[in-house]
Amino acid sequence: MNAQTFVIAGASLAGARAAVELRERGFDGRVVLIGTEEELPYERPGLSKDYLRGESERDGLRVKDQAFYRDQEIELRLGTTVTEIDPQARRVRTDGREAELEYSALLLATGASPRRLQVPGAELDGIHYLRTIADSEAIRARIERGGHVAVVGAGWIGSEIAASARQRGLEVTVIEGLRLPNVNVFGDEIGQFYRDVHAGQGVEMLLGDGLAAFEGDGSVNRVRTESGRAVECDFVVVGVGVTPNVELGQRAGLDTERGILVDQRLETSTPGVFAAGDVVNHWHPFYDHRVHVEHWANALNQGPAAARSMLGGHEPYAELPYFFSDQFDVGMEYSGLSEPSDQVVFRGDFEGGEFIAFWLRDGVVTAGMNVNVWDVNEHVQALIRSRKQIDVASLTDTDTPLESLA
Repeated sequence: MNAQTFVIAGASLAGARAAVELRERGFDGRVVLIGTEEELPYERPGLSKDYLRGESERDGLRVKDQAFYRDQEIELRLGTTVTEIDPQARRVRTDGREAELEYSALLLATGASPRRLQVPGAELDGIHYLRTIADSEAIRARIERGGHVAVVGAGWIGSEIAASARQRGLEVTVIEGLRLPNVNVFGDEIGQFYRDVHAGQGVEMLLGDGLAAFEGDGSVNRVRTESGRAVECDFVVVGVGVTPNVELGQRAGLDTERGILVDQRLETSTPGVFAAGDVVNHWHPFYDHRVHVEHWANALNQGPAAARSMLGGHEPYAELPYFFSDQFDVGMEYSGLSEPSDQVVFRGDFEGGEFIAFWLRDGVVTAGMNVNVWDVNEHVQALIRSRKQIDVASLTDTDTPLESLA
């Protein structure tokens, strides 16, 4: 039996996938997976979509069932938090039944926390944030009572929650300081497209008018915008981004900057300590600079990659950034890393909502978003990885196979 002990701090998707990978790679030492929540490790995308709407069951969110961890001898410590790391002694301290654990290698998969608004009235009841199953269930319970919800933030989480609430028959008002959803990331055309998707479904879109205050007597019943407009509501959901949970790493002396800094192998500034998922700011070999990504695919893929590095592997983590979103009858996938100054061109029926958007820099594809067009993501990623200058006329011509361009 291997005498090594691998400790994983954070029992969500990245941490659980790392534990699975260790066993699948034949590691027969001790694996301890520590999670603050009492829940079995789960995936978060459904929390703003089908699970929030009551269309799927809790078990469908699980990475693995309880029997898997038992059969694979993965020690699952739920309701437990790693409170301190001693890198010199290779020891962690927890608030659980085994207060101290020595490790041969440590993985930090501590994730991120919703950014909390610091405005007047922020302490009122009825203001919800979404990160956990419990958060999703609390919002779902409120949705089931009906009424009018104010959603603060038109990013992906806010937009998905707004769509889910509207699909359940609620009146929905979205309040966003930017003039269009995600305009600072994807530009005017995509921002206008998603604005119109929501407006076409009866969502009131208050754009270019940020939040000033929550108002109410004990519970929120009104949102005040910066322009002075009052939005009457029965409850509020806030989705204005997240903050990486770097505090544990910082206390241990790990280098941090918009996340825990890791190299191409996902190893931190301290040898033997690795990190993966939302908490990571990763040196990406394809881009030759750091990339911080807070999406499902990053946790899905980085967890196993970190496990392989813990086992002594040297393969760099080079997956392209990827995420997906479903809002009403509009599904999309996005790959790559664009900048606001990139040129945007379209292939397909933009007005009809079935298209691929490409971002180009000096004629080279930097990112692609397929909207209600499927089985093309592999070709989009191949175009990005090719770094070839692409003829725009061919790129936008639906009669030219995408695979022929890469």
